[in-house]
Amino acid sequence: MSKPLNTTYWTGAWIRFREPVNEFASCELATVYARDGAQCRGLYWTPKNNPKPKVAVIAAHPRVDFSEHYAFPQLLRAGYACLGANLRSLKNDVNCIHEQLLLDMAAYVQWLKEVQGIEKVVWLGNSGGGSLGCFYQAQAKAAPGQRLKLTPAGRPVPLAEIEMPAFDAMVISAAHTGQGLIVNETIDPSVVDEHRPLLTDSSLDMYDPANGFKPAPEWSSYSPEFVERYRAAQLARVARLDAVAKAMVRERIDAEAAQSSEGLSSLPFAAQRALMQQANFQPVMVIYRTMANLHYTDNTLDPTDRGYGCLISTRPHLMNYQISGFARIQTPDAWLSTWSGLSSNANLLKNAPAVTEPVAVVHAGRDLDVYPRTHTQRIWNSLGSTDKTYFDFPEALHYFEPAAGEDPNAGAVAQLGKVVPWLQSRVPL
Repeated sequence: MSKPLNTTYWTGAWIRFREPVNEFASCELATVYARDGAQCRGLYWTPKNNPKPKVAVIAAHPRVDFSEHYAFPQLLRAGYACLGANLRSLKNDVNCIHEQLLLDMAAYVQWLKEVQGIEKVVWLGNSGGGSLGCFYQAQAKAAPGQRLKLTPAGRPVPLAEIEMPAFDAMVISAAHTGQGLIVNETIDPSVVDEHRPLLTDSSLDMYDPANGFKPAPEWSSYSPEFVERYRAAQLARVARLDAVAKAMVRERIDAEAAQSSEGLSSLPFAAQRALMQQANFQPVMVIYRTMANLHYTDNTLDPTDRGYGCLISTRPHLMNYQISGFARIQTPDAWLSTWSGLSSNANLLKNAPAVTEPVAVVHAGRDLDVYPRTHTQRIWNSLGSTDKTYFDFPEALHYFEPAAGEDPNAGAVAQLGKVVPWLQSRVPL
């Protein structure tokens, strides 16, 4: 049997607890309602040796279940409460609007403070949670009147109307610079026609041997000229998709306005019906071939000891044609808010200057999708904090999962062995 193209990352196998916690921790359901009425549920964990903690660590991701995050057991042993705050786009980001996710996060932080009596809140920004947390922090620290009023698609979002308690400290662990910026790096620029996704401009195909590609286990080697053309063409494709998304949004907004106009009733029924259909039509964008980062196959572009391929496949040249890729199916609103690196507000590099609280940056040296120069160093340089600490784990993978034959919990224990003392010195119990 051939090796499957897709690895276990999409299942969340290494994000969950790696040891039983019932002996030293208690759990309760956290149910919150965002300002717009959306209901979210997470798990709130408290240490039995400190049942009424005053400090809580909260973790969330735009689509991944962090309710039993692998870092929680060590934090609970140290006496911290932990909230795995699942958001409205859990396991399905087809309509993930980052500005709306901030409403969910604000509701969770308010719940911690008002219901649980928590005095200080620490954000654990793992993977996509890093850019999400920095986006929240930037908006929370802005005066209400200065917060975003519209999503990138032009939809109102009531951030100015809600309480948004800021985090007291942050841990940014194995985080990229933002989901949109990731797609800027991974989208395949050789796609000729969005409606005929197998058509390929061979001069821009990173998986064409003529451009330097070699299949695993050999590493590819791309020329500087090809890299420059490739990256520019990736941004050009993102810009074209942005234009498509904005046109879709504009059609619906115009139809909504016409549907609400006084003259609607004077139109023939067929015209009224057509307007109402257009106003209520919710289109989706099918975005093919988004697993094409040059870093997947050329380890000289940002050198590390990582393996060949990406987080979800060791054969990206084939995974690029599978359904389980980044940003595969999106509403136009979600594309602009989450996956477009040209339009998304959830850009860690833009929001990081607002983070002036103590922050720890954790880098996993063998990460297959987060690279030191491309991501971690740029995050470090962008943070506004004067109290920031860098923890480098040269042998670690993205979720600090074990190497072959290693104790499943070893990576988590090693990471938290450094992060917990740092946290205790900044936000003591």
